[in-house]
Amino acid sequence: MKKESPKVSLDALIPREAFEVKGQQGQNIGRIIPTVSASELEQNRLFYDFLRKPDFQRETNEWDAQTICDFIESFLDDELIPAVILWRSSSGYCFVIDGSHRLSSLIAWINDDYGDGNISKKFYDGDDEEQKLAAKEIRRLINERIGSYKDYQSLTQHREQVDPKKLERAKNLAASGIQLQWVTGDSTKAEASFFNINQKAAPISETEMRLLKARTKPNGVAARAIMRSGNGHKYWSDFSSEKQENIEKLAQEIHQMLFEPKLKNPIKITDVPVVGNLSTSQRHEFILEFVNIVNGIDSDHEIDLEDDLTGEKTIKVLINCRKILQIINSNHPSSLGIHPLIYFYTSDGRYRVGSFYGVVTLILELESNKSYSKLIKVRKDFEWIIWQYDDIVPQIVSKSSAVKARKKVKDFYLQVIEKLLQGVDKKSVVKEIVEEKICGSLKIKSKSNTNIVQSKTFSRETKTAAFIREALPKIQRCKICGGFLHSHSISIDHKIRKADGGLGNLENAQLTHLYCNTTFKN
Repeated sequence: MKKESPKVSLDALIPREAFEVKGQQGQNIGRIIPTVSASELEQNRLFYDFLRKPDFQRETNEWDAQTICDFIESFLDDELIPAVILWRSSSGYCFVIDGSHRLSSLIAWINDDYGDGNISKKFYDGDDEEQKLAAKEIRRLINERIGSYKDYQSLTQHREQVDPKKLERAKNLAASGIQLQWVTGDSTKAEASFFNINQKAAPISETEMRLLKARTKPNGVAARAIMRSGNGHKYWSDFSSEKQENIEKLAQEIHQMLFEPKLKNPIKITDVPVVGNLSTSQRHEFILEFVNIVNGIDSDHEIDLEDDLTGEKTIKVLINCRKILQIINSNHPSSLGIHPLIYFYTSDGRYRVGSFYGVVTLILELESNKSYSKLIKVRKDFEWIIWQYDDIVPQIVSKSSAVKARKKVKDFYLQVIEKLLQGVDKKSVVKEIVEEKICGSLKIKSKSNTNIVQSKTFSRETKTAAFIREALPKIQRCKICGGFLHSHSISIDHKIRKADGGLGNLENAQLTHLYCNTTFKN
């Protein structure tokens, strides 16, 4: 099977800008240029400096290294390239209506910036390992098949030593450019053109469309901020400086609690992040749904939310998200210290989005009822059940979707808790739930391994499964509830409380969850 080429982040190469006032007229296009040369896409050139994309445009990160390299090669070979469609605002900015990936690919090559160069570093924090790997891959392909832009600039100095094909490409580069088409009319027409073109020729995914339409809504702004850990284009730039800083700080905290430490496969440590490896599009959907679930926003009616004009609503949304994540896994006194490996991963290391949404929904209910003690009392057996019967949640989710099934997953978790509180043996709990059809039609599947392996090489999944099998029994447990402990959320508790005369010596110390120590025990 051919290895998939990594997606390259080109989003920073064309800055975003608001279309400004609705209905504003575009500039007279009588003398606007029909083509743009490669040299005009160099950093600090006039055309490049006034180039913009609409603030609601999706991220320019859908092309992989192979696609970008193929496009640049086609451009240098003077093949037919579809025109880039622009609209010029009354402020003089040239907005890209269609062709952002094409234009950004050329800008990346010309400025040697594939998400890791000088332009991108001002936009991102530069610490994204996936982005660095993608940049390394595209640069390798470019050097092998094409050569850098700087190589072409210096060809005339060593013309007698140059490969004929490369020299021909250099001539094409000097004589040709990208064809431009211009949209006429006001900003309303320009925006309509953007959506019409992108929904037909280059379809926008459902999540991308939702984010575009929610770009002024508190959930949309919050989701965008979390995605880039408070970096990237500031969709919150119209708010006061104080609120901007608050949004960025909250987004960074939330992003860290969700995605750090970065997951490496095969898994060789139990210190895994709350959220496993997801593609860019999956991650966007995941974050938006998480924001909506926590804040009680119905995805079908999110467009009806009022715009956030001050930033207060966005901050409130982010605070709610942080609170739930602090409860799930953090060093906050309220933290249950839920171990991600047990709750959110399969035995061979695959991530379970449906389980995460279900746990979030469960936490919301326990929080509203202040009934965490029910879970704490049976937590050890509860965790044994959800790990041993990890096929139940996928069955529930398969009947609809991870988001729509979250309440049913929550109901399953609550049924497990109630059965255990009633004294039902942990080995009989799921059997009773299945027989009573409390959570619909479910089956207990055999644990026998039916996969036929013919390769002599261990797969990544097998390596991960072997590690988890050996590591799980060695994970420390809370001395109060018996549940698994995670390194991000451990408290050192006095066996005999200080109020009862307990000393601070080693013999009186025990490892617990923060919530078990600070709240449940007291």
